[in-house]
Amino acid sequence: MAVSKGMTVARLEALCGRLPGATRDIKWGADLVFSVGGKMFAVTPAEGSDIGRLAFKVPDERFLELTDQPGIIASPYLARAHWVAVVEPRRFTTAELSTHIETSYGLVRARLTKKMQAELGPWPMEKAK
Repeated sequence: MAVSKGMTVARLEALCGRLPGATRDIKWGADLVFSVGGKMFAVTPAEGSDIGRLAFKVPDERFLELTDQPGIIASPYLARAHWVAVVEPRRFTTAELSTHIETSYGLVRARLTKKMQAELGPWPMEKAK
């Protein structure tokens, strides 16, 4: 079986739709933004069905490692908050990109108030820690 590469907007929406409390919005007139508790965790252009660029937050300790890889750059305007932009999504498997999005969601969710986190309900990834 062939390994799926890159990510479609439909697949990203399905993935984020399964994450507790995740919301979808169009910001700045052209970007599809996924947030939790009002805080962004993934951004991609809203145009087209295949994702050409995908930005998300990464763990501080992985920022330099990831931006050293071909196809990933420090995200414009958000690099200081340890966001990267995958500018060549087809270089990566769909599973790798999905894991990055789930990690970004977890990082952003963990910074929400304890009350807000509790309101979101359990998150399966917390058990994996």
